[in-house]
Amino acid sequence: MKENSLKRKIIGIVEMLIGLSLFSIAFNFFLLPNNLVFGGVSGLSIVFSNQFDPSLFVLLVSIFLLFISFIFLGKETTARSIIGSLLLPLFIKLGEIPTLYINIGEVDLLVAAIYGGVLTGIGLGLVYKNGFTTGGTDIVNQIVNKYVGFSIGKSMFICDGLIVISGVFAFGIVRCMYAGIVLFIISKLSDRVMLGISRSKAFYIVTNYPNEVKRFIVEELDHGVTEFNAKGGYDKETQKVLFSVVPTQDYYNFKNGIKRIDKDAFFVAVDAFESDGGR
Repeated sequence: MKENSLKRKIIGIVEMLIGLSLFSIAFNFFLLPNNLVFGGVSGLSIVFSNQFDPSLFVLLVSIFLLFISFIFLGKETTARSIIGSLLLPLFIKLGEIPTLYINIGEVDLLVAAIYGGVLTGIGLGLVYKNGFTTGGTDIVNQIVNKYVGFSIGKSMFICDGLIVISGVFAFGIVRCMYAGIVLFIISKLSDRVMLGISRSKAFYIVTNYPNEVKRFIVEELDHGVTEFNAKGGYDKETQKVLFSVVPTQDYYNFKNGIKRIDKDAFFVAVDAFESDGGR
């Protein structure tokens, strides 16, 4: 048990380091050279890159925010941000080294936005997936959430939005538009890395023929099914709801089978990113 726990921790640390490396490559090869201000302290460092070394800027701002976090969020919350806050500027600095030996030339802005967004999204996803954080504006978002009452998502939108807007004044509206592409890709890919690829679908089914549908799921598809009672919110009638998780490749067989049994059946299918136990 202890060996498995240690192995998971080691794997988590390795994935976090890989994630920071990918972020560093994206930052130094695609985002910084093309002035794509994508949000966060790292994005803000691009705005001031002519005045300050980006890695030094990120380090100083991160240390300042750690002190703010200690005051407003407490010791435990701050401790979770220390590793990422100190490693991020280090990796940004180390990421400058390959650019001295590898010259990718002038890159089209759209290409830079796509590659920068993909590498950053995967990198941050690996960091967040293993319980780490890069600190920076994450701390600001938590403070706003705690004391102002805004959700983390709304706080992120406001904070990163202001940073992206600052890029408009520094580099113009066109680069801000491309930075929006970077942000979109980062949000989608980081979520995908954290949650994984959905290999299953979860079905909620309301039908007039529950026994026939259960028989179809168990006997023909060889999957488990759970039945529970639910009350309609409008008519207050009690009805049976069937729940089943099936592999994605069985989606159409499952759907067509239900419709064959009951063409008026109501069902909802959602991605099931993880399922464990049972049949």
